[in-house]
Formats: sequence, C-alpha cells, structure tokens
Amino acid sequence: MSAVTRNAATVLLAARDLSGCAHRLALDNSPAASGERPVADDSAEVVRRKEAAALHRSQVREVLRSIHSDESSAAFVVVNGGTREVRVSQTLAAAQRGARWIWNAALPDDPLDRRRGHCELLVHDGVGYIPVIVVNHRVTRPVPTGARKPVADGSGETPRTILTSPLWSWLPMPDATRTLRPNRRDQQRVQHLTELLVAAGLSGERGARQWHAGVIGMDADCIAVLDVGSLRPQFARLTYERLAVVDQLASTQPSRISECRDCRWWPRCEADLKARDDVSLVVNGMVAESLRASGITTVAGLAQLSVDDEPAQWGNGSFPDAIAAARCYQTGDRLVRRSVATPIARADVEVDVDMESYGEDGAYLWGTLLTDRTDTSRPVVYRPFVTWRPLPTTAEARSFAAFWEWLHEEMADARAHGKTFAAYCYSEQAENRWLRGSAHRFAGMPGIPASHEVEDFIASPHWVDVFAAVSSNFFCPNGKGLKRVAPIAGFQWRDEEAGGAASMDWYATAVGLGGAAPDDAQRVRLLQYNEDDVRATKVLREWMDGDAVGQLPTMRDVLRRPAAEHIPGEGGD
Repeated sequence: MSAVTRNAATVLLAARDLSGCAHRLALDNSPAASGERPVADDSAEVVRRKEAAALHRSQVREVLRSIHSDESSAAFVVVNGGTREVRVSQTLAAAQRGARWIWNAALPDDPLDRRRGHCELLVHDGVGYIPVIVVNHRVTRPVPTGARKPVADGSGETPRTILTSPLWSWLPMPDATRTLRPNRRDQQRVQHLTELLVAAGLSGERGARQWHAGVIGMDADCIAVLDVGSLRPQFARLTYERLAVVDQLASTQPSRISECRDCRWWPRCEADLKARDDVSLVVNGMVAESLRASGITTVAGLAQLSVDDEPAQWGNGSFPDAIAAARCYQTGDRLVRRSVATPIARADVEVDVDMESYGEDGAYLWGTLLTDRTDTSRPVVYRPFVTWRPLPTTAEARSFAAFWEWLHEEMADARAHGKTFAAYCYSEQAENRWLRGSAHRFAGMPGIPASHEVEDFIASPHWVDVFAAVSSNFFCPNGKGLKRVAPIAGFQWRDEEAGGAASMDWYATAVGLGGAAPDDAQRVRLLQYNEDDVRATKVLREWMDGDAVGQLPTMRDVLRRPAAEHIPGEGGD
C-alpha cells in the first residue's frame, strides 16, 4: 500500500503524499484502479536506502540517549510500543509528564484536516512541542573559508546565516559556518507534523516568529532549524489540493519524472505515455511542463519544430537540446556529437581510476589501470587497492595510502623519463569526495597526504574527468552515465547485474555484514565489476580520440534536417 491509509470513513494523508507525483496518489486511491493495483516488492536499491535510513536513525537515537543519560528518565523518553495506537498513547503520556525530548513519537490522527504521521523526535522548546526529523542525507554544507561576509546594504556573496541548535539542548543560534541545503520533502514533512501537533494541542500558543522545526542530517552534528510559520497558508492549500486528488475530485495524468524509476505504477503509466506520445518521454519534468504550457504536448510535435520556434518565455534548459531529444527518440540515435571534433586530454602514461564506496561508511576499493602509450611491451594491468575489513575501519587508510603512493610514484617516474602523465575517472564528484574525505579522516596516519596535496592534485591537469569531456562533446538523449555511453564505444560489462545499487549488496555479502561469513565469490565479483569500470573508461576516452566517433551524427545535422528526413538509425551506432 501507499502511505495513504484507507478505512471505511476517510483517507488520511501522510507526509509522503504531499510531495512527488500527484498521479501516483490518484491511482493509489482510485476505486477504478483498485482491481489492477500492482503488488510489487521494493527494488533492491529502495530496500538498501530504507535499511540505511533505519540504521542512521538508530545511531542518532543512541547518540541522543547517551547525551541525555545523566538527566532524569523523564527528560528523554523513547516510545517503544508495538502498534500505532499504543505508540500514540505513550507519546501523549510522555508529553503529559512534561518530557523535553520524545523519541519515536506517534501523533494522533487529525480527522478534520485528514492528516496522520509520526516523528523521530519531539522537542519542547519552552512553548510547546516542535518536530525534529532525522534524515539520511546532508542538510547543511560548510561555508567556504574566507568567503565574503554580507555588507551593510545586504549585498555580499555569503549565503544568509542560518539557525542551528546543538544536539544536547534546543538552543537555536545564528551559525555563520554553515549554509542550508534546502530539501522540499523535508520542509513539507515538518510542516505536516507541525499541523498535527497543533491539532493535538501539543504545539502551545506561539507568536509569529516562534514556529520552528528541526532536521538532523547525515552528519548528525547539529539540528538545522527550519521556519514553518510563514509557510503555513501555502501548506494548507497544498494539503487541500492533495485531498482533492485523493477524493478523485481533481483529474491527473502521468508525466515521466525521476520518481517513476521506483514506482509500482510505472508500467501502466509508461504504456499511457507512449500511447499519447507524451513529450515527457524525452525531456525532464520541468522542461515537459514548460513545453506543455507552450502547447507542445507530443514528441512528434516537438520533433517538427526548429530552433527558431523557441517559446517567448522559455527558461528551462536548452530548447535545441529538447528538439534533438525528440528527434533522437524517433530515430534511435543514442549519442550525438556537439561539434565535429571531440577533444579529450591524452598523455604518454595514462591511469584510469575507479573508486568503490559503501554508502557513507568509506571507500574500500581504488581500482587502477595503467597504459604506457610509449612502451607497448608494458602490459596493461588492472591493479586494485582494497580492504575487505567491514567499513568503517582504519584499514581503509592503508589501502588509500597505498593507492596514493603508487599513483604518485608512477607520475614521478613518467616525469623523470620525460613523459606526460594523466589519471582519468568518470564523474570526479565521487572520487574527489573520497580523496578529500580520506585525507581529512586519516590525517597524520602513515602515507596519508595532506589536504592541500589532495587539492593540488584535483586542480591539476593530471586529473581528468571523462564525464565532463562527454558532457562537453556529446548530446546524450538517454543519459550520460558510463553504462549508457561506454557500450556505444563498444564496451560491455561481463556481469549483467553490474551497477552501483547491486554492488552495495555484493559488498555486504563480501565482508559478512550482519554477522554472516564473508563470501569470497562476491569479492571476486566486486573486483571484476571495478575492473570493468576502469576498462570502460579507457575504451570510451580512446574511442573519443579515434576515427570511429566520426560516424556519429552531429547536432548541426540533427537540428538542420527536418524530422521527416531524419532516417531511423542513420549514423546511430
């Protein structure tokens, strides 16, 4: 079932129902669709995300319990009841006793405004209770050192100072060291919980500036404070709009968005979208909305346009790219050159790098593949730097230090022999994060570089992001992920299940998380997957620098010829 709960009298909205796809909400509650409601298990990736979130919440609970362990038992109360009714009763009893912190709170249903919900933490701020949710993503980011401070007239480059509170007490204070990472779902959930507290009589009588809520994020080092008062009217309208969808009083239609990947209704919606030739099949949600607002509703209609037909109020990405996406959808072209040449940096000695991490716990594997273009007798050998001790572990420091030392020895050796050197990765964001993170977390340990050394390497021409080169050189209608693009260059992964989500499950089995015996077969599988990733990166970038790439159509070709003349498969693969 969805987050919406049915009974004979009414349907109550949970926080999840206020964000995301309105059509999903309509289908979940449509009597006409009840007979065809798909019964599908969560995907492996969804299961892993849920398990990671549950683990994070339990870790935060234990941190808070430890912080408040020297206080009276009534100060920090953990609700442990099994059924929802029991947990609601325990929550209300704890509030009646004056508990300052209530963990795992279940709030009474609000039949008037048709809401229900639970909250990881209720905190009494001296007026009444406020909601604090615990999420498994980052909610703040550090303000860069040396950033300009706001000047008197309100200008300046530093973001507006936010409020944060320590974990040991509710003490919201301006925090100039961080900036907020806005998250719409988080905001809507705390708004939802605030209204439930009001309905239950637990929020207290508040002034206009006293409506606050909190979020504890992945780092769990503070409570980010959110304003909920100014958004209450807007949130009330959203609630009534969603109730109209639930009650089948507002019509909805499917539109392809990122949420569709994990939605059990997607097979039905995909068939509907294809039957209507809906424009969202080829562009993202915001672009699709803009196109529909301009009267462009189908892929065929978009494909027939020219760049001169750009709507007057267009402001969502590249209109030529939208046209190209529609034409590629019709022809089957998977990659289009943005210009005749597709330059990518090359060197005499080249090292392809791919890192594997396990969630937020660390990077357990740095895989490398060295190619010496000046010495064909030197074998191209995959070399992994890995630890199989379950993360987090200081053994990670040793494998990272060994990787860093080897990489820089090869760089120095190339320089000593008058050769140029470059190391390549595909989408440097992940690698850079763990390069920096490893230097920071293991600072002072043997072989660990200083943070400035890592920053110098990342900023140097020796570190090349192949993803950035693909983004600059190609239009990719089906996505720019390595597993989308490398097959066009002729590379295939040996394991059909290879992917980031699958590798998480393989790792858990490989190291024996949860007390199971480690599985050597899964270790071999992970090494093979990592090796294929570095080989895919090498094949892709070498293909970009070769003659075969010239067989692809260019954007100029795709946009210049009328769609009717764009022959399916022409120049495609």
